[in-house]
Amino acid sequence: MITLWQRYQRERPRVLDALLALLLFANAFPGTLLGTERSLANDRWWIGVPLVGAACIALSWRRSHPRAVTGVTAACAIVTSGLGFLPSPLMLGPLMIALFTLADRTGRRVANPAAFGIIAAVALAAPLGLPRETLALTVVMPIAFLLLPLALGTTARTKRAYLEAVQARAEFAEQTREQEARYRVAEERMRIARELHDVVAHHLALANAQAGTAAHIARTRPEQVREILAELTSTTSAALRELKATVGLLRESDDPDAPLQPAPGLAQLPDLAASLASAGLKVVVTTEGTARPLSPGVDLTAFRIVQEALTNVTKHAATDTAYVQLGYGHDRLTITVTDNEDGAGRPAPAAAAATAAKTPGGGFGLIGMRERANSVGGQLQAGRRPEGGFQVAAELPLQP
Repeated sequence: MITLWQRYQRERPRVLDALLALLLFANAFPGTLLGTERSLANDRWWIGVPLVGAACIALSWRRSHPRAVTGVTAACAIVTSGLGFLPSPLMLGPLMIALFTLADRTGRRVANPAAFGIIAAVALAAPLGLPRETLALTVVMPIAFLLLPLALGTTARTKRAYLEAVQARAEFAEQTREQEARYRVAEERMRIARELHDVVAHHLALANAQAGTAAHIARTRPEQVREILAELTSTTSAALRELKATVGLLRESDDPDAPLQPAPGLAQLPDLAASLASAGLKVVVTTEGTARPLSPGVDLTAFRIVQEALTNVTKHAATDTAYVQLGYGHDRLTITVTDNEDGAGRPAPAAAAATAAKTPGGGFGLIGMRERANSVGGQLQAGRRPEGGFQVAAELPLQP
């Protein structure tokens, strides 16, 4: 019922205003005949009727011109009060509706000064028209009647503004929630893309180097070829395991087939160095300071940075030795990976050299390492050293 009434009010406001004007005029007509024993206004009803009628007709434009309608109804009310008509709600009804509309449609800076001025004028005119009546009847009563619609209009405007603010906040929260969801989806996609790149790039580069080395020494040292092929099998098996674990991130959280093995960390550096040794790259790992436990995110980030840096050494550098230095500070972990410590340059195996010559220098390795470092609050720098060789230096917080 309330919804139908509100919809009808929105669709046909002029019809409702016309009905309101007729109702107020029907109530005001008896008010022109109402008076006290000492009032002479009931003998001049023919003057009050057109004044009240004009005030009621003006209410038809109260929504579009609230200031002008308030001025017209106030003038009619002041004149009727000054002529001796009793300032009852029957006579002040049009002015009360106009004051309510003024307070509801405009702000306090406009409505309050105008309303207080009109109320003061009516309170001064009524005692002049009814000099023998008490002040309670001519002053207190009209002031109370006219302050009520002013307060109600202000309350209605405040409530409407509050509801609009609540709706705006709800819409903003919904938009923010959608943006946050899209951001988290994009962030998760980037994280999985980095994992896939690191796993695939490392193991494929390592397998390629092992296969190239085996092909290069197949005729001269066949017994060593069998060892390299065994290492190649282990490399591909490890690649499949890590690839399955990474793709498992895309599964549902309640999937029973999702892999549950822990993420790799710096504890797997010896295994990483051993796998690279089969491809002809010797990895020297040194540690400065006291090793401390890392958070899972920082531990995985540190391992992936070292892994990607060593993979780049295998693919691009003409050297057979790489150096990894871990420095534990007060609250930071420093990682430095270089492919040539003294800058003298060491010849790479023929297979690795051929791979480095064929492999393009561009890719997402450095971008992924920087993104990983930034994701845990660290930073990474990579570039050629003045004394020769390439260096990757990262600084990560022990706790992100």
